[in-house]
Amino acid sequence: MSDSKKIGIIGTGSYLPDKILTNDDLEKMVDTSDEWIMTRTGIKERRVARPDETTSDMAKEASEKALEIAKIKSKEIELIVFATITPDTHCPAAANWLQKKLKASKAVTFDVTAACTGFIFALSIAEAFVRLGVYKNALVVASEVMTRTVDYSDRTSCILWGDGAGAVVIKEVDDGTGIFSTHLHTDGANGDKLLMPGGGSATTPISNESVKKKLHNLRMIEASSSFKVAVNRFSEACEEAIEANNITMDDISLIVPHQANLRILQAMAKKLNVPTEKVYLTIEKYGNMSSATVPVALDEAVREGKIKKGDFVLLTAFGGGLTWGSALIKWSY
Repeated sequence: MSDSKKIGIIGTGSYLPDKILTNDDLEKMVDTSDEWIMTRTGIKERRVARPDETTSDMAKEASEKALEIAKIKSKEIELIVFATITPDTHCPAAANWLQKKLKASKAVTFDVTAACTGFIFALSIAEAFVRLGVYKNALVVASEVMTRTVDYSDRTSCILWGDGAGAVVIKEVDDGTGIFSTHLHTDGANGDKLLMPGGGSATTPISNESVKKKLHNLRMIEASSSFKVAVNRFSEACEEAIEANNITMDDISLIVPHQANLRILQAMAKKLNVPTEKVYLTIEKYGNMSSATVPVALDEAVREGKIKKGDFVLLTAFGGGLTWGSALIKWSY
């Protein structure tokens, strides 16, 4: 990216459903225990959307908070890029439902599907549009109702997932801050390691048989090998951002990663040779919210005062697809 023009985040917001699903609750549903879950994942609780609550409902709540901080009205938003793998409907897109609920009638809207890396993909796309001058103000959202994809008889995967939404507003900034670079990667050859096999053209039409086979639930395959790949990809994405901008890890104030698994994040910190205090964690409270974990954690860190104007913040994620990536940001407010 040219240094002459930077696009900055000027507002963040997040939303978490009120209902809390604890490890003790899961003990009553599946053969597991608080100790087993905490040892393997670091997760204590996760949030669950209300039965009448949709992905775009949660996104609306997060977006309104981000717009308030940014001091921008919804009618001024010209672009909405929405990261999700759990949209309200496959058609229209979740972004379209959100546009309606926000009354952002001027906005061009579409969804991005990149699993847990979805927010960084969406941020990269929106940043490019704004930097090129196609749009002035953009809203980047990630929202997931992951608990509706869960097979609660599978103790390996059902313990991981939670629901939530996060959002940021971006526009051009002229004070030397902003998004310095984004780095995106995919590996479709290994996309079957984390997948939801049903619901697409490969299982048309949806049938009683496909439901009985649980083809519409999220599946995790070869978790042990995925652990090693995730640590490497997380670390590589961080190093790529650092090298591209000629800085060091010492220059980074905070790393905000996708909250996949505490052990993965601890291993990533060790591999990068950074103290764990520099890695912002929400996984114990919220579990894995797929694409929503990064913007939720980012908003929480901002509101707690852990990120200040001028700080270098490094976002990184790894997810199904396979997808991984990073974004280096010099904070704008």
